[in-house]
Amino acid sequence: MKFDTIIVGGGLAGLLCGIRLSKEGQRCVVISAGQSALHFSSGSFDLLNALPDGTPVRNPLAGVEELIRQQPLHPYAKLGKEKFGELAVLARELLLEAGIAVKGEEKANHYRVTPMGNLKPTWLTLKDLLACESDSHLPWKKIAIFNVLGFLDFYTQFIADEFRKMGTESSIHSFNFPVLECIRKNPTEMRSTNIARLFDKQENLEELIRLLKTESGEAEAIILPAIVGLGQDDVVEQLQEKVGKTICLLPTLPPSVPGIHTQQQLRKYFQHLGGVYMLGDTVLRAEKEGRKVVRVYSYNHGDIPFVGKNVVLATGSFFSQGLIATSERIYEPVFDLDVSFSKDREQWYNLDLFAAQPYQTFGVKTDDSFRAMYRGQAFENLYVAGAVLEGFNAMKEGCGAGVSVLSALSVAERILSK
Repeated sequence: MKFDTIIVGGGLAGLLCGIRLSKEGQRCVVISAGQSALHFSSGSFDLLNALPDGTPVRNPLAGVEELIRQQPLHPYAKLGKEKFGELAVLARELLLEAGIAVKGEEKANHYRVTPMGNLKPTWLTLKDLLACESDSHLPWKKIAIFNVLGFLDFYTQFIADEFRKMGTESSIHSFNFPVLECIRKNPTEMRSTNIARLFDKQENLEELIRLLKTESGEAEAIILPAIVGLGQDDVVEQLQEKVGKTICLLPTLPPSVPGIHTQQQLRKYFQHLGGVYMLGDTVLRAEKEGRKVVRVYSYNHGDIPFVGKNVVLATGSFFSQGLIATSERIYEPVFDLDVSFSKDREQWYNLDLFAAQPYQTFGVKTDDSFRAMYRGQAFENLYVAGAVLEGFNAMKEGCGAGVSVLSALSVAERILSK
């Protein structure tokens, strides 16, 4: 099977890289082992929230220069300030083209509301989710929070308590419909995705509309858990139009309906552009000739190789087994690439649970063009993008999504420039 580019990993990095290449006429395949981290997404994309020394960043475009100075191995350092800004704009445009409506910009972080009701800075947020410009208050004085009776992944009281600290009073409402009983019989079925599938049916949505109109009272806005919109884009618009009030969604604990919908939209757009998406297949090994990868073999295809001019590794970090940790080392399982990590295992972690954990900066080594390093030398046609890269702490710096999309687009540009 011959392709221009083989992409290993079907998450945010892999799909955006494939979309960018496919738009320019390349024949691409994405090989995805299964669910990506998008299935656990908050519905927001972080670009840069804090420097390595902990200094908060309000303007990512202004803060990236100091980030590069503090952490020269950071993936953003390989982009440089100017390219960082260019690719951030391109990423936002590609998301919109793929049908993923987002709000936000690169010059100023806004604030998203977490599943616990706190405010956290971010770059882009899906349009239907609750977000605001202020870091201390919401735009309403009185809201109504609704939740499905028995849905345990949405903590209404915690959320109301946090909102009260910001000057917003909340009324809490639990509701139940007969159609929900089919999934309530088994507690493991009462998950956001299963509820969302029920609300993809118009008759159930109409019943929700009647309930919201009746019980929201004098509230200025209505807050719902993100349990609608799995299979369609305009659910919140329908609700707002028929209820006559602002309605916002809040992310729940995983699985994430907004994240899964984002994954579906990216995959659909990639395939619309001619890309081939192979779900449920795992790349096992590769054959190399000199400093080139010439063939890639997967579990499902046995001895039938994938052959491509270029290969992109976008398998994610420990979470998705793009990196594997043993008691002695950390390694990359597909190509056995060079990985940065401390040989002293006690240097992998910090005993302070809330401090920056060193292992989070471990990852695959690359040159300045994101070409993978193998035994100290860069491959000519194997590139690396996303969470598997070395040199950044996604949690403490608030840059996980940004690293994924910007490194992926940079790799695509490198391939297209050949």
